[in-house]
Amino acid sequence: MKIDIITLGCSKNLVDSERLMRQLEAVGYEVTHDAEELTGEIAVVNTCGFIADAQEESINMILELAQRKTEGDLKKLYVMGCLSERFMDELGKEIPEVDRYYGKFDWTRLLSDLGHEYDESIGNERHITTPSHYAYLKISEGCNRKCAYCAIPIITGAHRSRPMEEILDEVRHLVSCGVKEFQVIAQELTFYGLDLYKERRIAALVQAMSDIPGVEWIRLHYAYPTDFPMELLDVMRDNKNVCKYLDIALQHISDNVLDAMHRHISKEETYRLIENIRKQVPGIHLRTTLMVGFPGETDEDFKELCDFVRWARFERMGAFAYSEEQGTPSARLYEDNIPEDVKQERLSRLMRLQQRISAEMQEEKVGKEMRVVIDREEGDWYIGRTEFDSPEVDPEVLIPISSASLAPGMFCKVRIVKADDFDLYGEVI
Repeated sequence: MKIDIITLGCSKNLVDSERLMRQLEAVGYEVTHDAEELTGEIAVVNTCGFIADAQEESINMILELAQRKTEGDLKKLYVMGCLSERFMDELGKEIPEVDRYYGKFDWTRLLSDLGHEYDESIGNERHITTPSHYAYLKISEGCNRKCAYCAIPIITGAHRSRPMEEILDEVRHLVSCGVKEFQVIAQELTFYGLDLYKERRIAALVQAMSDIPGVEWIRLHYAYPTDFPMELLDVMRDNKNVCKYLDIALQHISDNVLDAMHRHISKEETYRLIENIRKQVPGIHLRTTLMVGFPGETDEDFKELCDFVRWARFERMGAFAYSEEQGTPSARLYEDNIPEDVKQERLSRLMRLQQRISAEMQEEKVGKEMRVVIDREEGDWYIGRTEFDSPEVDPEVLIPISSASLAPGMFCKVRIVKADDFDLYGEVI
């Protein structure tokens, strides 16, 4: 009666795992998540199928557990998630030790395969695996954008918004369980509402969330720049519990590359959007993701990208090298003609540039007073975050344990006394 669940990939997968855990616990199973030492008789792997590295990680985990099953240390092995959705037939042939593969959305059948019924009455309840004061909130599935390089629409299908009242009911329930901070996630959150209400409703949703008592912070992830709903900026500016933080993947700036990527936005429009966001929400921190080495990217295209990063001075930025994904438009339309060493050299140059920018911006915070939430204790430090920092991917604030009596989930005012490239150091006021 013990099940180990291993989640790979993004926070959207994590929400699915948390829902599955709640269902399993309701019928009497003891469930552990991402345990360092797996001890259950049943294992469930929630896989990622986004890019080659993530696919390899998922396959290696399945193979490791398949070996345990062969050796008699595991009785049942189930696989779900994006990789399984995308390559179910191939995986079944290559790794037959798996008892059953499920896709991205039919994982509820796992309950019936274990001899139980999926309980619709607790369908949106979850076993929260993050620290109890914050949770991820998935507001939709799928994506209609169809960028040339991206496999997500192949895996998840078209955009499907959750009804607003259902989301708000979940927020109220999570608040009653002690959650104070919400990371709002979707493949593309700015599209929210178009399918259900024939208009974008992300601003209305965030406003309604901010009105719920007990919601301390709302942070927005995975916006899309094309047709950005500018009314969302008013909500961010006017509500103290909506973090001045926006995760908006821009991918590139060169018109040549943006057109080939099927991004449906121009260089000029992107510059104007960034200017407007910073003007409408003073002090906002922007996180973006950029890609180098897309087919046809020239030295001049890459120079434009570096110039853009110098101009935009993103507070948070990640980047990755293009890899061809089976079934995507770019795999059909373009030759992957940028040598791997060129991709990696461009990636290194771009990240070195961003590291210098990040270090300068971190240093600018020294002497400022900031509101911080405490996530955990680690050695001699309390580890916390400001409203400008998302869990796991952004810098943290370190506070000496000897200086105050704090606990995870507490908010406190902190004066920043020191900064390095990655973290801030503070003292409680």
